[in-house]
Amino acid sequence: MSLLWVGFAILLLPVLWLLVAPLRRAHLVHDAQASFEENDKSAEQNVAIYHRRLASLEAALERGEIDQASFEEDRLELDRSLLEDTEGLKRRPLHSPASGRFVVPLVAVVVVVGSVVWYQQHGAEGDLALYEAYQESDSLATLVERLEQQAERQPNNPNVWSSLYPIYRDSGQGAAALNALENLIELEGRQASLLAHKAQLKFFMANRSFTDEVQALVDETLALDPREPTILGLMGVHAFDRGNYEEAIDRWRRAIAGMSDSGSSDALREGIRVAQQRLGVAPEEQEPITQGPGIHVSVRLDERLEGMLDDDTRVFIVARDMQGELPPLAVARVTLGDLPVTLVLDDQHAMSDAARLSQVSEVRLLVRVTPSGVATPAPGDMFGDLDGVAVGSIEGEPVEVVIDRVIE
Repeated sequence: MSLLWVGFAILLLPVLWLLVAPLRRAHLVHDAQASFEENDKSAEQNVAIYHRRLASLEAALERGEIDQASFEEDRLELDRSLLEDTEGLKRRPLHSPASGRFVVPLVAVVVVVGSVVWYQQHGAEGDLALYEAYQESDSLATLVERLEQQAERQPNNPNVWSSLYPIYRDSGQGAAALNALENLIELEGRQASLLAHKAQLKFFMANRSFTDEVQALVDETLALDPREPTILGLMGVHAFDRGNYEEAIDRWRRAIAGMSDSGSSDALREGIRVAQQRLGVAPEEQEPITQGPGIHVSVRLDERLEGMLDDDTRVFIVARDMQGELPPLAVARVTLGDLPVTLVLDDQHAMSDAARLSQVSEVRLLVRVTPSGVATPAPGDMFGDLDGVAVGSIEGEPVEVVIDRVIE
């Protein structure tokens, strides 16, 4: 932390220099201005011009080129012009070069104090302390101790409680985890995700039972977000404990569709497999477990092309957006010997987070058999395609793609 303040001090030095620098030049500027005013001949020049123009008017009057009325009018205008010119040349006395020298240090102090106060109110000093706690801790016990110290120093920092909550939860400290979560909710508001975690924690603290408080939290969370994955996963656990395996499978599938944590998704998929076994569903009869909207697709090789390539030849099954502007939305790999094959393409098969099946409503399916095993099409590859395939539920008959052509 001391390095941070040293850095601030270094950054403030140029600012203070800019404020103080004019004081060093004040005497030079004062003397230059005084010398200029003393040697300024503008007033004398204006008076000399006035007399020349007045003499010219008098000569014109004597020659009879203008009458007395015109002479008086022109002289009045000449007098007025002289007054305006000389009035603008009047200068106030110069202040002493030392005048106001105490204001600059005062402004400098205000800048420094204001910067410090602003950073304390709006800066990330507390988060930096958390970062140092993580960096300097060589064990979980040390980390918890440092985080608890930060909780005492900065109880209004939500990042402190969001750091402590999962550590307490995973180490079995239910009461401490609940306290951290309640502090987080008080600071961040009753967000659906936070309420879901509180309901989950209360559920397991109550020996996996739906108490009135748990039910109230579940209802409040679903009112805010009906697809909240933590709540759906919790309801699946409750259904599984009651032997309602079909409901548990449904809840867990819906939870997986909204999850970004692969570890949690894998745990729910394992739960679905166990529930299916409890229902007596054979592995080959189990429905595909999808992540988000998907496509149920069947791929087969046209009879005319059978025997042309070895069974271990790689097969790419690719889903692309209809415009072809995005990277592949989903890619699956099988071998020629696996055909015919039925599978589900979903967000698990995405190549990047920037391009997923769940982003579009329909796709073009491309299937290519490649002896080279590379993703780039080459002569001799076999392929098939299907346009306008809807992305959504995987229930019902799969769409069929037939590999029926050879790239020349």
